[in-house]
Amino acid sequence: MSARHLAKDQPASFAFSKEGESQAKYWIAKYPKDKQRSAVIPLLWIAQKDNDGWVSEPAMRVIGDRLGMAYIRVLEVATFYTMFKLEPVGEHLIQVCGTTPCMLRGSGDLIKVCKSKIGAKNTVSADGKFTWEEVECLGACVNAPMVQISNASGDAYYEDLDAASMEKLLDDLAAGRKVKLGPQNSRKSSEPLGGALTLSDKSLFDGSRAKKIKIPNAPKGAAKAKAAKPTPKKTTLIADGKKAVAKAPAAKTVAKPVPAAKTSKPKLLKAARKGVADDLTRISGVGPKIEGVLHKLGVFHFDQIAVWKKAEVDWVDEQLKFKGRIGREKWIAQAKKLAKEAGK
Repeated sequence: MSARHLAKDQPASFAFSKEGESQAKYWIAKYPKDKQRSAVIPLLWIAQKDNDGWVSEPAMRVIGDRLGMAYIRVLEVATFYTMFKLEPVGEHLIQVCGTTPCMLRGSGDLIKVCKSKIGAKNTVSADGKFTWEEVECLGACVNAPMVQISNASGDAYYEDLDAASMEKLLDDLAAGRKVKLGPQNSRKSSEPLGGALTLSDKSLFDGSRAKKIKIPNAPKGAAKAKAAKPTPKKTTLIADGKKAVAKAPAAKTVAKPVPAAKTSKPKLLKAARKGVADDLTRISGVGPKIEGVLHKLGVFHFDQIAVWKKAEVDWVDEQLKFKGRIGREKWIAQAKKLAKEAGK
């Protein structure tokens, strides 16, 4: 990269505009207090927009003070990135893409127009309207050749240019006329010249062209539900001159659903007796959380748990959502022992 230097003539001071100040605060607030130097690039960009398209030395000092950075660090960033202009530019900054796709499509002709109508690159035209430069790929190769033009209205692409349309574009901008953004020919967006060629015929995607195909191993026709055959009645037959009664075939045994286990709510209390509950956490497997749930259910004492039957255990299991835990941890046996120790 060639050396980049600050402009010889510098303004006396710099201050963000009202909108620029609002944007600066927004970007600084994105970073922790000890990392706010990370906002140096967005602040340089805002300062450039507030300073007619270039970054002045006073602006770098303001940014350094704002972010607690040495001025030389701000200068290092500004001189490294070519997106930051270190000298005044024209009202319209024109960036001509000269990378291979645009070069093959005629960007050299656009550069010739810029030289003839504006002057040397990176200089301001005599009327102060234009500055132009050649840049690397701007990411619009499908619409090559193209330019990006930055001015007070923002940054916009102008694509599918040739020498004639480039001259017209510059003349319109110089005269203050409204210009068309995007492709400068009949193309719409990035479609082919002459209009879209794909999916223009509805029959390509509405299914009307679809051919019937035979799927291997596909079942023949829709499967018909078989009607249930009635159970044959007992019939009388003649066998060797004797009457014999043929029994109807035994009906298939259908497994009956196992009824859900019956549960029964144990004896519960609205509150602990005499206002004092037993310490249920002394039962192995009962922690403070489970004790709280038991209290909500109405279980406060060892002797309540000690008399639970299976149906009552199943009911409490369902409430605690710990299937089988009471039996595995032998709550009832523990409760009986603790109740006995307490004299209950």
